[in-house]
Amino acid sequence: MCGGRGTRLSLAGEKPLVEIGGRAMVDRVLEALAGSRVERAYAVVSPNAPETRAHLEGRVPTIETPGSGYVEDLDRALERVDRPALTVTADLPLLGADAVDRVLDRYEEGSTTVCVPAALKRELGVSVDTAFADDGRELAPTGVNVVGDGEDGVDVDDDVRLAVNVNRARDAWIAERIASLGANGTNPWGV
Repeated sequence: MCGGRGTRLSLAGEKPLVEIGGRAMVDRVLEALAGSRVERAYAVVSPNAPETRAHLEGRVPTIETPGSGYVEDLDRALERVDRPALTVTADLPLLGADAVDRVLDRYEEGSTTVCVPAALKRELGVSVDTAFADDGRELAPTGVNVVGDGEDGVDVDDDVRLAVNVNRARDAWIAERIASLGANGTNPWGV
């Protein structure tokens, strides 16, 4: 998913093209997917991100959406692909192929929202825009989901690379710092 407006980020340019470690976030996500067991990847684009669409042209098939919002655009994209489908936002610049494969390994049926403990995001200093209580834990969605048919479930992962969504300038700064440390999924701050 790389067609949003990115209004919370307050940086120049389109959000998927923001560079972390010298590479656009969308390129880093596509690299993680290419290194995983994912068989086919699509970039979901919209009129909100014309430079991103141009950047990806000829590199990955695209699905055009109206840019009405995440849920509406996701629904439109899911009409074009088989289920179950792994969905990943372009603002996860630290995502690794091993983390993607781990999500796929744990998937059983239905739809799954991959979450991290909200406390992990706070320890890292990244924004927590959405959180919910589940079985006594406060969880934050990561931007990685498996959409299938049937009941919804939650998959909780403690991987730092899933905890860093770049939604604000400070998140980009933290992602840059973690990328420079070569984080492998453990907390680089030692907390």
